Amino acid sequence: MRSERPFKRTDRVANEIQHILGKIQTQHIDLSDLGFITISRVKISPDLKSAKVFFSVVQPKYTIENIQLSMNKKAKAFRKYLGMELRIKFTPSLTFYYDDTVAYTQKLDSIFHDLHSDD
Repeated sequence: MRSERPFKRTDRVANEIQHILGKIQTQHIDLSDLGFITISRVKISPDLKSAKVFFSVVQPKYTIENIQLSMNKKAKAFRKYLGMELRIKFTPSLTFYYDDTVAYTQKLDSIFHDLHSDD
């Protein structure tokens, strides 16, 4: 008999990967030269062999394109440490993408603030 869990396995693994990557970022791989980077979410393929890692940047020190390029260059190191912590058969390959949700939200907030102040 199969018990129903509130989330799919891919969601649980993605959440675990996000948690582990945050820990790796603070303990093993220094990203302070790029700005203050946070891992915002992880999407993993159904076969658990590849993951899209979305990050946001506060106070970037380079262009977003350069930061994303640098993050993808460090993907192999992230995967190495991830493999030590994650207990699944295959360690997924990682691809980093900039998550513009925070910037988009700030832009909307400023627009609404400007509209409200014009009244």
